[in-house]
Amino acid sequence: MARWLPRSTDVTRFCQKLNRVKTLEDDMMETSFNRCLSTIDLTLLGIGGMVGSGLYVLTGTVAKEIAGPAVIVSFIIAGFASLLAALCYAEFGARVPKTGSAYMFTYVSVGEIWAFLIGWNVLLEYMIGGAAVARAWSGYLDSIFNHKIKNFTETHVGTWQVPFLARYPDFLAAAILLVATAFISFGAKVSSWLNHVFSAISMGVILFILIMGFILAQPKNWSAQEGGFAPYGVSGIMAGTATCFYAFVGFDVIAASSEEARNPQRAVPRAIAFSLGLATGAYILVSVVLTLMVPWHTLDPDSALADAFYRRGYAWAGFLVAAGSICAMNTVLLSNLFSLPRIVYAMAEDGLFFQVFSQVHPRTQVPVVGIVVFGLLMALLALVFDLEALVQFLSIGTLLAYTFVAASIIVLRFQQQKVDAPAPAAGGRPSPEPREGPSAGDLKEYESFSDKLQLVDRDKSKEHREPGQLKAAFEPYLEFLSDFYPGEVVTVAVVTLMVSAICLCSILVFGNTHLHLPTWSYSLLLVLFSLGFLLSLLLIWAHEQQRSTQTFQIPLVPLSPALSIVLNIYLMLKLSYMTWLRFAVWLLLGLLVYFGYGIWHSKENLREPRPQRVSARYVVFPSGSLEERVQAVQPSPQPAAGLPDTDTEDGKR
Repeated sequence: MARWLPRSTDVTRFCQKLNRVKTLEDDMMETSFNRCLSTIDLTLLGIGGMVGSGLYVLTGTVAKEIAGPAVIVSFIIAGFASLLAALCYAEFGARVPKTGSAYMFTYVSVGEIWAFLIGWNVLLEYMIGGAAVARAWSGYLDSIFNHKIKNFTETHVGTWQVPFLARYPDFLAAAILLVATAFISFGAKVSSWLNHVFSAISMGVILFILIMGFILAQPKNWSAQEGGFAPYGVSGIMAGTATCFYAFVGFDVIAASSEEARNPQRAVPRAIAFSLGLATGAYILVSVVLTLMVPWHTLDPDSALADAFYRRGYAWAGFLVAAGSICAMNTVLLSNLFSLPRIVYAMAEDGLFFQVFSQVHPRTQVPVVGIVVFGLLMALLALVFDLEALVQFLSIGTLLAYTFVAASIIVLRFQQQKVDAPAPAAGGRPSPEPREGPSAGDLKEYESFSDKLQLVDRDKSKEHREPGQLKAAFEPYLEFLSDFYPGEVVTVAVVTLMVSAICLCSILVFGNTHLHLPTWSYSLLLVLFSLGFLLSLLLIWAHEQQRSTQTFQIPLVPLSPALSIVLNIYLMLKLSYMTWLRFAVWLLLGLLVYFGYGIWHSKENLREPRPQRVSARYVVFPSGSLEERVQAVQPSPQPAAGLPDTDTEDGKR
């Protein structure tokens, strides 16, 4: 029976495969894509991804049903929470200018299986998001023509009475996705030009809404007679924040496009900051205008802005706003179709997804196969599915990606700079290593037992300390932590911090409602988990971190990413159980793909040493004392200039 059980070495090697990180190449600016996007191009891509259906649909829905005029406060809080996540994306996008966004950031810092699951969820997020926007686009256009398209389809095609399917096939939504797919496949320049046109029209319409809206504003609509500024109280504001947060999820298109940026180290952080600032300002100002134009409780949640102008007697303005909303939704469609194939390309290029999706067209320099295949899948979703039940599913994948990116920032900031390994040769085997002796890269990776001994015996009184080492000021109190690898304690502390955050947020969300905890236990658990979170944060802060003036770095690390982690986990726990159930099913499908294909075809497999080499290096020790073994990997001391070599002189005698 025991012989059928896996050996501990096999289990260890398997776990190492799951958690191996991506090795970046020497020249990260080398790419198969065309680096043609400027800061303005990236900024408009980000604005297009954020200011779309959310501005024209979400604002009215939250104002009427969740927060009232206090939707303004909800957008401010949601904008701050998004800023924390956006800063993490900005640092990663500048340091790792490769396509893949959250997937790539997780792969280079946390591990392979976590990166695959993040990428797998981002794929579904973009597919459902694009299909949902296409249906909203179709519905908005249909409302302009008094629902004639819907009535014609139901009369001549028929209706469906199947759960989770749409009432009728939405051919218009599928058609707009197919047209957008065709334009995206022409290349990044064409996509950027189209986005410029639609973004310019959208921003012009938003400017018109603000000017005309402030002219028509009536302060009495915020008065107590109409329910006041915050009719749903603080709980309504926070519930509105959870919904408004999803209006800002489009900024990650900038990070996904960093491999096509001319100067990603400068352009990516600036574009993320500019686009998020402009989008937040637009949402706040439009919310002010909308709730001042008409009473908040009379808003039409489906087309609030256009309906507000119609009701004030400006039908022409309502038509103009409806046209602007369609242009804004076009930018969101382009953003989704632009980003999704690049995520797929990054996963396929690393060997974790099917290789056919890593092909880049030689003329257009875009992954045409991924664009066409996933464009067709989006069109199919928009055609047959009723996506209202799945819209909330979008949020969980996004929030999970934000959480892992924030954790990755902490882990990477407190790690030593690794020496980039050369790419595997075309024949599928890694490049041979030099035999002269241990290189600087070997010593930095701490691959051997002797290297670990050298690390333990390092002089702890050195003034210059490397990232991940304990700060000198804390060494007298936490000296036992100095014996660990640089960054090892921080990694454990990050895991503890995330577990504490999950427990803390669970008590906050479910403590009084589902768990029905008494006051004393509720308070005790809050204190315990808060202490665990704070102690983990302090332990991370007690270590040295990387400092760089070459690329953008998020300030106040580890505090800023830790706050982002807490906010994201809190918002995830506010989602319904059906969302978590669908999420679990999708994760299981992803694990089948990973263990059936990805783990065996990963390019990191080619970089791993053969088992024979590992066995010889770690198990078979040479004869001699341990001291001789340590000295064998240390460079021989050179005799001082002008002094004879004593060993040589003794030999001569």
